[in-house]
Order: sequence, then structure tokens, then C-alpha cells
Amino acid sequence: ICFVVTKSFLLTCCLPIFLMGMRYYFSRKVILHYLDCALHTDMSDIEQYYMKPPGSCFWVAVLDGNVVGIVAARGNEEDNTVELRRMSVDSNYRGKGIAKALGRKVLEFAVLNNYSSVVLGTTAVKMAAHKLYESLGFKHVGVVEHYALPGMTRSLLERMFFQLRYHRYRLQLREE
Repeated sequence: ICFVVTKSFLLTCCLPIFLMGMRYYFSRKVILHYLDCALHTDMSDIEQYYMKPPGSCFWVAVLDGNVVGIVAARGNEEDNTVELRRMSVDSNYRGKGIAKALGRKVLEFAVLNNYSSVVLGTTAVKMAAHKLYESLGFKHVGVVEHYALPGMTRSLLERMFFQLRYHRYRLQLREE
């Protein structure tokens, strides 16, 4: 279409490169802003946000003296659920069962604290993350299209070049 409209091979060849560059720029901008927001909210004071409130906890996976993974749990007394949050494993250690062990730790915590279910939300695009949650017993319960991360401006260009789907999962531990 570009060539038909412009009759230019150069423009036709440069357009995909320009579009990929814009996608990269906005993806990087949004993700870095999100990480900055996380580092200035709950991750800036893990003890206050995850260790002191009842029904919340934070675990760190250490291997050979190095932190290789983290996961948090945040309880919600109103609906008797615990949310699995901030699960992350260093890319050099993925595929070694660390995320599964961290996920099981949250499930054990939920059972010990008599929560009725564990919930989580993820914007992960890799199928391995979704398969991990399902292998732990979570059921996919919905998708929010065009999800906005904290810190997103939702400008026209941002919406054009960066879109996220927010997947929600739930694991029912017992009936209420």
C-alpha cells in the first residue's frame, strides 16, 4: 500500500523499520516507567508493604549467595484471598523450577493462613509464565484488553505502539 501511494521504494523499505523503532521506543519507555514506579512504591519498602501487614509476606530465592528470584503475597481480608505478587526469576536461572517453588511457597502460606483462594494478575506475554500458573493449579478467569500499567500516559502514540493484556488467574483453596 505504501508503494502504491508513494511510488517510493525507499519509503516503502523504511516504513517497517520506523514502525518497529516506534514500538521499541514506547515499549521501553512504558516498561522503564513501570519499573521506576515499582521501585518507588512497594519495592522501596518491602518490610513495610509485605512483611508487617498481617496476611502478607515476601520470599527471596537464593542460590550460591545470589538472589535469583522473589515473590510476594498480599492478603485481602474483605474477600479472604491472598494475591500472589512480584514473582520474578533472574533470566539466567529460569527453567530450573525456582518460580514453581516460589509459587508453592505462596500457596502453602495461603493454606496456613486459612485463605479461601489465591489470585494473581499478569501482563506476561511468554506462554511459559501462563503454563507455570496453570501447573500450580490456577485457572484463567479473564483478560483485560488494553490494560494500563501504573505510570502509562495513555497518549495516542503510546496506545498505538504499546498495548498490554492483563490476565487474571484464581486458585480456589476451599469454599467459603
